[in-house]
Amino acid sequence: MFNFVLENHKYSHVHFIGIGGISMSGLAEILLNKGYKVSGTDTKYNPIIQRLENLGAKIYINHNKNNILGADLIIYTDAISPDNEELLAAFESGIDTTDRATFLGALMKNYPYSIAVSGTHGKTTTTSMIATITNHGVLDPTVLLGGELDDIGGNVKLGSDKYILTEACEYKANILKYFPTTAIILNIDEDHLDYFKDMDHIIDTFVQYGKNLGEDSNLIINADDPHSHNVVEATKANVITFGINNDCDFKAENIVFSDDGYPSFTLNIKNKEHYKVELHVMGKHNIYNSLACIATAYLHGVSMSDIITHLSLYTGVHRRLELKGYINGVKIIDDYAHHPTEIQATLSAINNSSSGKVYCIFQPHTFTRTKILLDSFSESFKYADQAIITDIYAAREFDNGDIHSKDLVNAVNNKSGNAIYLETFEKAEEYLLNSIKDGDIVVTMGAGNVYLIGESILKQNRQENKEKAAV
Repeated sequence: MFNFVLENHKYSHVHFIGIGGISMSGLAEILLNKGYKVSGTDTKYNPIIQRLENLGAKIYINHNKNNILGADLIIYTDAISPDNEELLAAFESGIDTTDRATFLGALMKNYPYSIAVSGTHGKTTTTSMIATITNHGVLDPTVLLGGELDDIGGNVKLGSDKYILTEACEYKANILKYFPTTAIILNIDEDHLDYFKDMDHIIDTFVQYGKNLGEDSNLIINADDPHSHNVVEATKANVITFGINNDCDFKAENIVFSDDGYPSFTLNIKNKEHYKVELHVMGKHNIYNSLACIATAYLHGVSMSDIITHLSLYTGVHRRLELKGYINGVKIIDDYAHHPTEIQATLSAINNSSSGKVYCIFQPHTFTRTKILLDSFSESFKYADQAIITDIYAAREFDNGDIHSKDLVNAVNNKSGNAIYLETFEKAEEYLLNSIKDGDIVVTMGAGNVYLIGESILKQNRQENKEKAAV
Protein backbone atom coordinates (compact mmCIF):
# COMPACT_ATOMS: atom_id res chain seq x y z
CA MET A 1 0.00 0.00 0.00
CA PHE A 2 1.29 3.44 -0.94
CA ASN A 3 1.96 5.77 2.00
CA PHE A 4 2.91 9.42 1.98
CA VAL A 5 3.93 11.34 5.09
CA LEU A 6 3.84 15.01 4.24
CA GLU A 7 6.38 16.17 6.81
CA ASN A 8 9.18 13.59 6.48
CA HIS A 9 10.21 14.33 2.86
CA LYS A 10 11.07 10.74 2.01
CA TYR A 11 10.39 11.93 -1.53
CA SER A 12 12.19 15.21 -2.20
CA HIS A 13 11.36 15.64 -5.90
CA VAL A 14 7.85 14.84 -7.12
CA HIS A 15 6.99 14.85 -10.83
CA PHE A 16 3.37 15.15 -12.08
CA ILE A 17 2.40 13.71 -15.46
CA GLY A 18 -0.54 15.90 -16.48
CA ILE A 19 0.21 18.68 -13.99
CA GLY A 20 -2.17 21.17 -15.64
CA GLY A 21 -5.32 19.34 -14.52
CA ILE A 22 -7.47 20.99 -11.87
CA SER A 23 -6.82 18.30 -9.23
CA MET A 24 -3.19 17.56 -10.11
CA SER A 25 -2.26 21.24 -9.93
CA GLY A 26 -3.82 21.54 -6.48
CA LEU A 27 -1.77 18.61 -5.19
CA ALA A 28 1.36 20.13 -6.73
CA GLU A 29 0.72 23.44 -5.01
CA ILE A 30 0.35 21.76 -1.61
CA LEU A 31 3.72 20.05 -2.07
CA LEU A 32 5.39 23.27 -3.22
CA ASN A 33 4.09 24.97 -0.10
CA LYS A 34 5.59 22.20 2.02
CA GLY A 35 9.05 22.65 0.51
CA TYR A 36 9.08 19.85 -2.05
CA LYS A 37 10.78 20.16 -5.40
CA VAL A 38 8.00 19.84 -7.97
CA SER A 39 8.12 19.32 -11.72
CA GLY A 40 5.46 18.34 -14.19
CA THR A 41 4.47 17.92 -17.81
CA ASP A 42 1.40 18.87 -19.81
CA THR A 43 0.53 19.49 -23.44
CA LYS A 44 -0.05 23.24 -23.27
CA TYR A 45 0.18 26.24 -21.00
CA ASN A 46 -2.80 27.47 -19.04
CA PRO A 47 -3.22 29.94 -16.15
CA ILE A 48 -2.95 27.13 -13.60
CA ILE A 49 0.43 26.05 -14.98
CA GLN A 50 1.61 29.66 -14.98
CA ARG A 51 0.65 29.92 -11.31
CA LEU A 52 2.65 26.78 -10.48
CA GLU A 53 5.67 28.14 -12.36
CA ASN A 54 5.45 31.34 -10.38
CA LEU A 55 5.48 29.25 -7.19
CA GLY A 56 8.66 27.47 -8.29
CA ALA A 57 7.56 24.39 -10.21
CA LYS A 58 9.56 23.25 -13.24
CA ILE A 59 7.09 22.82 -16.10
CA TYR A 60 7.64 20.94 -19.35
CA ILE A 61 5.31 21.32 -22.32
CA ASN A 62 4.98 18.02 -24.21
CA HIS A 63 5.83 14.65 -22.77
CA ASN A 64 9.38 13.32 -22.91
CA LYS A 65 10.95 10.54 -20.88
CA ASN A 66 13.83 12.83 -19.93
CA ASN A 67 11.42 15.10 -18.06
CA ILE A 68 11.27 12.66 -15.13
CA LEU A 69 15.05 12.62 -14.53
CA GLY A 70 15.87 13.33 -10.89
CA ALA A 71 12.38 12.64 -9.61
CA ASP A 72 11.90 10.09 -6.83
CA LEU A 73 8.08 9.99 -7.01
CA ILE A 74 5.89 10.09 -10.11
CA ILE A 75 2.18 10.95 -9.92
CA TYR A 76 0.03 10.52 -13.02
CA THR A 77 -3.54 11.48 -13.86
CA ASP A 78 -6.26 9.15 -15.17
CA ALA A 79 -6.21 11.09 -18.44
CA ILE A 80 -2.70 9.85 -19.24
CA SER A 81 -2.47 7.02 -21.78
CA PRO A 82 -0.84 3.77 -20.57
CA ASP A 83 1.76 4.13 -23.34
CA ASN A 84 2.81 7.63 -22.25
CA GLU A 85 6.60 7.69 -22.56
CA GLU A 86 7.14 9.39 -19.19
CA LEU A 87 4.95 6.81 -17.46
CA LEU A 88 6.69 3.91 -19.21
CA ALA A 89 10.10 5.35 -18.32
CA ALA A 90 9.05 5.64 -14.68
CA PHE A 91 7.95 2.01 -14.56
CA GLU A 92 11.12 0.83 -16.31
CA SER A 93 13.44 2.81 -14.02
CA GLY A 94 11.80 1.61 -10.82
CA ILE A 95 10.90 5.10 -9.59
CA ASP A 96 7.99 4.99 -7.15
CA THR A 97 4.89 5.70 -9.22
CA THR A 98 1.27 6.19 -8.23
CA ASP A 99 -1.96 7.49 -9.71
CA ARG A 100 -3.55 10.78 -8.63
CA ALA A 101 -6.38 9.25 -6.60
CA THR A 102 -4.10 6.91 -4.64
CA PHE A 103 -1.83 9.85 -3.83
CA LEU A 104 -4.77 11.99 -2.73
CA GLY A 105 -6.02 9.20 -0.49
CA ALA A 106 -2.59 8.91 1.11
CA LEU A 107 -2.34 12.69 1.49
CA MET A 108 -5.71 12.88 3.25
CA LYS A 109 -4.40 10.61 6.00
CA ASN A 110 -1.98 13.37 7.02
CA TYR A 111 -4.90 15.42 8.34
CA PRO A 112 -6.84 14.51 11.52
CA TYR A 113 -10.08 15.55 9.80
CA SER A 114 -10.76 14.87 6.13
CA ILE A 115 -13.96 15.83 4.32
CA ALA A 116 -14.59 14.24 0.91
CA VAL A 117 -17.47 15.37 -1.30
CA SER A 118 -18.68 12.69 -3.73
CA GLY A 119 -21.68 12.11 -5.97
CA THR A 120 -22.44 12.18 -9.68
CA HIS A 121 -23.54 15.83 -9.64
CA GLY A 122 -22.76 18.89 -7.54
CA LYS A 123 -19.33 18.04 -6.12
CA THR A 124 -17.62 21.28 -7.09
CA THR A 125 -20.52 23.49 -6.01
CA THR A 126 -20.93 21.77 -2.64
CA THR A 127 -17.20 21.73 -1.95
CA SER A 128 -16.98 25.42 -2.80
CA MET A 129 -19.98 26.17 -0.56
CA ILE A 130 -18.24 24.44 2.35
CA ALA A 131 -15.00 26.24 1.48
CA THR A 132 -16.78 29.60 1.52
CA ILE A 133 -18.27 28.98 4.95
CA THR A 134 -15.12 27.55 6.52
CA ASN A 135 -12.88 30.14 4.86
CA HIS A 136 -14.61 32.77 6.99
CA GLY A 137 -14.77 30.64 10.11
CA VAL A 138 -12.56 28.77 12.53
CA LEU A 139 -11.85 25.52 10.65
CA ASP A 140 -9.43 26.93 8.04
CA PRO A 141 -9.19 23.73 5.96
CA THR A 142 -6.79 23.00 3.17
CA VAL A 143 -9.07 22.90 0.11
CA LEU A 144 -8.79 21.00 -3.18
CA LEU A 145 -11.51 22.14 -5.56
CA GLY A 146 -12.51 21.00 -9.05
CA GLY A 147 -13.16 24.56 -10.16
CA GLU A 148 -12.06 28.09 -9.38
CA LEU A 149 -13.59 29.96 -6.45
CA ASP A 150 -12.79 33.64 -6.04
CA ASP A 151 -13.26 33.42 -2.28
CA ILE A 152 -10.17 31.20 -1.94
CA GLY A 153 -8.26 32.65 -4.90
CA GLY A 154 -8.52 29.69 -7.28
CA ASN A 155 -8.80 25.90 -7.09
CA VAL A 156 -6.68 25.33 -3.99
CA LYS A 157 -6.39 26.89 -0.57
CA LEU A 158 -3.53 26.14 1.78
CA GLY A 159 -5.06 26.09 5.23
CA SER A 160 -4.23 24.51 8.55
CA ASP A 161 -2.77 21.04 9.02
CA LYS A 162 -5.92 19.91 10.86
CA TYR A 163 -8.57 19.83 8.13
CA ILE A 164 -8.58 18.93 4.45
CA LEU A 165 -11.62 19.39 2.20
CA THR A 166 -11.61 17.77 -1.23
CA GLU A 167 -13.80 16.53 -4.05
CA ALA A 168 -13.97 12.75 -4.42
CA CYS A 169 -14.85 11.60 -7.94
CA GLU A 170 -16.22 8.09 -8.48
CA TYR A 171 -14.63 7.73 -11.95
CA LYS A 172 -12.65 4.48 -12.20
CA ALA A 173 -13.91 3.73 -8.67
CA ASN A 174 -11.42 6.24 -7.29
CA ILE A 175 -13.58 6.84 -4.20
CA LEU A 176 -12.50 3.41 -2.99
CA LYS A 177 -9.02 4.87 -2.52
CA TYR A 178 -10.28 7.42 0.00
CA PHE A 179 -11.01 6.89 3.69
CA PRO A 180 -12.25 10.28 4.90
CA THR A 181 -13.42 11.04 8.42
CA THR A 182 -16.51 12.64 6.83
CA ALA A 183 -17.83 11.34 3.51
CA ILE A 184 -20.56 13.22 1.64
CA ILE A 185 -22.64 11.48 -1.04
CA LEU A 186 -24.79 13.97 -2.91
CA ASN A 187 -26.46 11.59 -5.37
CA ILE A 188 -25.85 8.40 -7.34
CA ASP A 189 -26.62 8.57 -11.05
CA GLU A 190 -25.65 6.91 -14.32
CA ASP A 191 -22.37 8.33 -15.70
CA HIS A 192 -18.79 7.45 -16.67
CA LEU A 193 -20.03 4.44 -18.61
CA ASP A 194 -16.70 4.21 -20.42
CA TYR A 195 -15.56 2.64 -17.13
CA PHE A 196 -18.65 1.41 -15.26
CA LYS A 197 -20.49 -1.56 -16.75
CA ASP A 198 -23.95 -0.35 -15.78
CA MET A 199 -25.93 1.38 -13.05
CA ASP A 200 -25.58 -1.60 -10.71
CA HIS A 201 -21.80 -1.29 -10.99
CA ILE A 202 -22.04 2.37 -9.99
CA ILE A 203 -24.30 1.63 -7.02
CA ASP A 204 -22.04 -1.21 -5.88
CA THR A 205 -19.05 1.15 -5.97
CA PHE A 206 -20.77 3.63 -3.66
CA VAL A 207 -21.91 0.78 -1.42
CA GLN A 208 -18.32 -0.42 -1.11
CA TYR A 209 -17.26 3.15 -0.34
CA GLY A 210 -19.77 3.15 2.50
CA LYS A 211 -18.45 -0.19 3.75
CA ASN A 212 -14.93 1.23 3.83
CA LEU A 213 -15.94 3.91 6.32
CA GLY A 214 -15.17 3.06 9.93
CA GLU A 215 -17.38 3.44 12.99
CA ASP A 216 -15.63 6.68 13.92
CA SER A 217 -16.42 8.22 10.51
CA ASN A 218 -19.43 10.23 9.37
CA LEU A 219 -21.54 9.67 6.27
CA ILE A 220 -23.65 12.63 5.10
CA ILE A 221 -26.04 11.39 2.42
CA ASN A 222 -29.05 12.50 0.36
CA ALA A 223 -32.14 10.78 1.77
CA ASP A 224 -34.11 11.58 -1.41
CA ASP A 225 -31.73 9.69 -3.68
CA PRO A 226 -33.33 6.34 -4.57
CA HIS A 227 -30.05 4.47 -4.09
CA SER A 228 -28.94 6.01 -0.80
CA HIS A 229 -30.51 3.28 1.33
CA ASN A 230 -28.12 0.75 -0.23
CA VAL A 231 -25.16 2.70 1.14
CA VAL A 232 -26.77 3.42 4.51
CA GLU A 233 -27.50 -0.27 5.06
CA ALA A 234 -23.89 -1.20 4.26
CA THR A 235 -21.96 1.35 6.29
CA LYS A 236 -20.78 1.32 9.89
CA ALA A 237 -20.33 5.09 9.90
CA ASN A 238 -22.49 7.59 11.75
CA VAL A 239 -25.17 8.48 9.18
CA ILE A 240 -26.52 12.02 8.77
CA THR A 241 -29.23 12.56 6.16
CA PHE A 242 -30.44 15.58 4.21
CA GLY A 243 -33.26 16.12 1.74
CA ILE A 244 -36.53 17.75 0.77
CA ASN A 245 -39.11 15.00 0.29
CA ASN A 246 -38.29 12.33 2.88
CA ASP A 247 -37.74 12.29 6.63
CA CYS A 248 -34.15 13.28 7.33
CA ASP A 249 -31.87 15.12 9.76
CA PHE A 250 -31.46 18.30 7.68
CA LYS A 251 -34.61 19.10 5.69
CA ALA A 252 -35.60 22.02 3.47
CA GLU A 253 -39.23 23.08 3.91
CA ASN A 254 -41.40 25.98 2.71
CA ILE A 255 -39.28 26.49 -0.42
CA VAL A 256 -39.80 29.74 -2.31
CA PHE A 257 -38.01 31.02 -5.44
CA SER A 258 -37.34 34.70 -6.11
CA ASP A 259 -37.85 36.33 -9.50
CA ASP A 260 -34.13 35.75 -10.11
CA GLY A 261 -34.55 32.02 -9.47
CA TYR A 262 -32.83 32.11 -6.06
CA PRO A 263 -34.37 29.75 -3.48
CA SER A 264 -35.06 30.39 0.18
CA PHE A 265 -36.35 27.80 2.62
CA THR A 266 -36.90 26.84 6.23
CA LEU A 267 -34.16 24.54 7.49
CA ASN A 268 -35.55 21.89 9.83
CA ILE A 269 -32.86 20.12 11.86
CA LYS A 270 -34.24 16.92 13.42
CA ASN A 271 -37.57 18.65 14.15
CA LYS A 272 -35.80 20.55 16.93
CA GLU A 273 -34.23 23.59 15.28
CA HIS A 274 -35.61 25.82 12.51
CA TYR A 275 -33.79 28.51 10.55
CA LYS A 276 -34.45 30.69 7.50
CA VAL A 277 -31.90 30.11 4.73
CA GLU A 278 -31.49 32.27 1.63
CA LEU A 279 -29.32 31.28 -1.33
CA HIS A 280 -27.91 33.42 -4.12
CA VAL A 281 -27.45 30.59 -6.60
CA MET A 282 -30.28 29.32 -8.81
CA GLY A 283 -32.09 26.02 -8.85
CA LYS A 284 -33.62 23.28 -6.72
CA HIS A 285 -30.46 21.21 -7.14
CA ASN A 286 -28.56 23.87 -5.20
CA ILE A 287 -30.93 23.43 -2.26
CA TYR A 288 -29.65 19.86 -1.99
CA ASN A 289 -26.05 21.04 -2.34
CA SER A 290 -26.58 23.64 0.39
CA LEU A 291 -28.15 21.09 2.74
CA ALA A 292 -25.09 18.85 2.43
CA CYS A 293 -22.91 21.88 3.04
CA ILE A 294 -24.90 22.98 6.10
CA ALA A 295 -24.87 19.50 7.61
CA THR A 296 -21.09 19.26 7.14
CA ALA A 297 -20.30 22.65 8.64
CA TYR A 298 -22.74 22.11 11.53
CA LEU A 299 -21.21 18.70 12.28
CA HIS A 300 -17.77 20.27 12.52
CA GLY A 301 -18.81 22.94 14.98
CA VAL A 302 -19.49 25.98 12.80
CA SER A 303 -22.26 28.08 14.33
CA MET A 304 -25.57 28.19 12.50
CA SER A 305 -25.34 31.96 12.48
CA ASP A 306 -22.04 31.82 10.57
CA ILE A 307 -23.33 29.10 8.24
CA ILE A 308 -26.42 31.07 7.22
CA THR A 309 -24.55 34.36 6.86
CA HIS A 310 -21.69 33.06 4.74
CA LEU A 311 -23.86 30.72 2.66
CA SER A 312 -26.01 33.70 1.68
CA LEU A 313 -22.86 35.42 0.37
CA TYR A 314 -22.00 32.48 -1.88
CA THR A 315 -22.62 33.32 -5.54
CA GLY A 316 -21.06 30.29 -7.18
CA VAL A 317 -17.85 28.97 -8.61
CA HIS A 318 -16.61 29.70 -12.11
CA ARG A 319 -18.33 27.65 -14.85
CA ARG A 320 -21.29 26.72 -12.60
CA LEU A 321 -24.25 28.89 -13.60
CA GLU A 322 -21.73 31.70 -13.91
CA LEU A 323 -23.02 35.06 -15.10
CA LYS A 324 -20.49 36.17 -17.70
CA GLY A 325 -22.10 39.50 -18.63
CA TYR A 326 -24.78 41.27 -20.64
CA ILE A 327 -25.18 42.31 -24.26
CA ASN A 328 -28.02 44.74 -24.98
CA GLY A 329 -30.25 43.36 -22.23
CA VAL A 330 -29.37 39.73 -22.97
CA LYS A 331 -27.86 37.75 -20.10
CA ILE A 332 -24.86 35.51 -20.97
CA ILE A 333 -24.40 32.53 -18.60
CA ASP A 334 -21.92 29.65 -18.65
CA ASP A 335 -22.39 26.26 -17.01
CA TYR A 336 -20.31 23.09 -16.79
CA ALA A 337 -23.34 20.75 -17.04
CA HIS A 338 -22.59 17.81 -19.35
CA HIS A 339 -24.88 15.07 -17.99
CA PRO A 340 -28.63 14.87 -18.78
CA THR A 341 -29.65 15.35 -15.14
CA GLU A 342 -27.40 18.39 -14.79
CA ILE A 343 -28.60 19.94 -18.05
CA GLN A 344 -32.25 19.65 -17.08
CA ALA A 345 -31.63 21.04 -13.59
CA THR A 346 -29.67 24.00 -14.94
CA LEU A 347 -32.16 24.86 -17.69
CA SER A 348 -35.06 24.55 -15.26
CA ALA A 349 -33.36 27.00 -12.92
CA ILE A 350 -32.64 29.46 -15.75
CA ASN A 351 -36.13 29.14 -17.21
CA ASN A 352 -37.63 30.22 -13.89
CA SER A 353 -35.69 33.49 -14.02
CA SER A 354 -36.24 34.40 -17.68
CA SER A 355 -38.68 36.91 -19.13
CA GLY A 356 -37.59 36.10 -22.70
CA LYS A 357 -36.29 33.11 -24.60
CA VAL A 358 -33.62 30.72 -23.32
CA TYR A 359 -30.95 29.78 -25.86
CA CYS A 360 -28.78 26.81 -24.83
CA ILE A 361 -25.56 26.13 -26.75
CA PHE A 362 -24.55 22.62 -25.76
CA GLN A 363 -21.22 20.95 -26.51
CA PRO A 364 -21.56 17.18 -25.83
CA HIS A 365 -18.69 15.78 -23.77
CA THR A 366 -17.19 12.45 -24.93
CA PHE A 367 -18.57 10.07 -27.53
CA THR A 368 -19.22 7.34 -24.96
CA ARG A 369 -21.45 9.50 -22.75
CA THR A 370 -23.35 10.90 -25.74
CA LYS A 371 -24.02 7.46 -27.20
CA ILE A 372 -24.96 5.56 -24.06
CA LEU A 373 -27.10 8.33 -22.53
CA LEU A 374 -28.63 9.47 -25.82
CA ASP A 375 -32.20 8.74 -24.74
CA SER A 376 -31.73 10.63 -21.47
CA PHE A 377 -30.13 13.56 -23.32
CA SER A 378 -33.17 13.71 -25.60
CA GLU A 379 -35.34 14.68 -22.60
CA SER A 380 -32.94 17.27 -21.18
CA PHE A 381 -33.59 20.36 -23.28
CA LYS A 382 -37.32 20.85 -22.76
CA TYR A 383 -36.75 23.99 -20.66
CA ALA A 384 -34.82 25.70 -23.48
CA ASP A 385 -36.59 27.59 -26.24
CA GLN A 386 -33.71 26.81 -28.59
CA ALA A 387 -31.03 24.15 -28.17
CA ILE A 388 -27.96 24.59 -30.36
CA ILE A 389 -25.79 21.47 -30.47
CA THR A 390 -22.14 21.76 -31.54
CA ASP A 391 -19.69 18.99 -32.34
CA ILE A 392 -18.80 16.49 -29.60
CA TYR A 393 -15.81 17.37 -27.42
CA ALA A 394 -13.71 14.21 -27.53
CA ALA A 395 -11.72 14.76 -24.31
CA ARG A 396 -9.87 11.49 -23.65
CA GLU A 397 -11.61 9.54 -26.45
CA PHE A 398 -11.29 8.93 -30.18
CA ASP A 399 -14.09 9.22 -32.73
CA ASN A 400 -14.92 5.78 -34.11
CA GLY A 401 -17.97 7.04 -36.01
CA ASP A 402 -20.59 5.43 -33.74
CA ILE A 403 -22.23 8.70 -32.64
CA HIS A 404 -22.52 12.26 -33.95
CA SER A 405 -24.07 15.47 -32.66
CA LYS A 406 -26.66 15.17 -35.43
CA ASP A 407 -27.90 11.99 -33.73
CA LEU A 408 -28.43 13.99 -30.55
CA VAL A 409 -30.24 16.74 -32.46
CA ASN A 410 -32.61 14.17 -34.00
CA ALA A 411 -33.24 12.58 -30.59
CA VAL A 412 -34.03 15.95 -28.99
CA ASN A 413 -36.32 16.94 -31.84
CA ASN A 414 -38.27 13.72 -31.46
CA LYS A 415 -39.11 14.84 -27.91
CA SER A 416 -39.18 18.66 -27.81
CA GLY A 417 -38.53 19.77 -31.40
CA ASN A 418 -36.24 22.66 -30.41
CA ALA A 419 -32.73 21.59 -31.49
CA ILE A 420 -30.47 22.54 -34.36
CA TYR A 421 -26.94 21.46 -35.26
CA LEU A 422 -24.24 24.09 -35.80
CA GLU A 423 -20.86 22.43 -36.00
CA THR A 424 -18.60 25.43 -35.34
CA PHE A 425 -18.51 28.03 -32.61
CA GLU A 426 -18.43 30.74 -35.28
CA LYS A 427 -21.74 29.57 -36.75
CA ALA A 428 -23.31 29.34 -33.29
CA GLU A 429 -22.16 32.86 -32.47
CA GLU A 430 -23.50 34.25 -35.75
CA TYR A 431 -26.85 32.52 -35.21
CA LEU A 432 -27.18 33.96 -31.72
CA LEU A 433 -26.29 37.50 -32.72
CA ASN A 434 -28.99 37.37 -35.39
CA SER A 435 -31.61 35.91 -33.02
CA ILE A 436 -31.33 37.21 -29.46
CA LYS A 437 -33.47 40.06 -28.15
CA ASP A 438 -33.73 42.10 -24.97
CA GLY A 439 -34.73 39.86 -22.03
CA ASP A 440 -33.36 36.64 -23.52
CA ILE A 441 -30.82 34.40 -21.82
CA VAL A 442 -27.93 32.65 -23.56
CA VAL A 443 -26.30 29.76 -21.70
CA THR A 444 -23.20 28.00 -22.98
CA MET A 445 -23.13 24.50 -21.57
CA GLY A 446 -20.65 21.64 -21.43
CA ALA A 447 -17.40 20.45 -19.89
CA GLY A 448 -15.25 21.37 -22.90
CA ASN A 449 -14.45 24.84 -24.26
CA VAL A 450 -17.96 25.96 -25.27
CA TYR A 451 -17.65 28.93 -22.88
CA LEU A 452 -15.52 30.59 -25.58
CA ILE A 453 -18.72 31.39 -27.51
CA GLY A 454 -20.10 33.59 -24.76
CA GLU A 455 -16.75 35.22 -24.15
CA SER A 456 -16.41 36.01 -27.85
CA ILE A 457 -19.88 37.60 -28.01
CA LEU A 458 -19.14 39.76 -24.98
CA LYS A 459 -15.72 40.75 -26.30
CA GLN A 460 -17.19 41.75 -29.66
CA ASN A 461 -19.90 43.78 -27.92
CA ARG A 462 -17.35 45.60 -25.75
CA GLN A 463 -15.30 46.45 -28.84
CA GLU A 464 -18.36 47.77 -30.67
CA ASN A 465 -19.33 49.93 -27.70
CA LYS A 466 -15.78 51.23 -27.44
CA GLU A 467 -15.78 52.20 -31.11
CA LYS A 468 -19.15 53.93 -30.76
CA ALA A 469 -17.91 55.89 -27.75
CA ALA A 470 -14.86 57.03 -29.71
CA VAL A 471 -16.94 58.51 -32.52
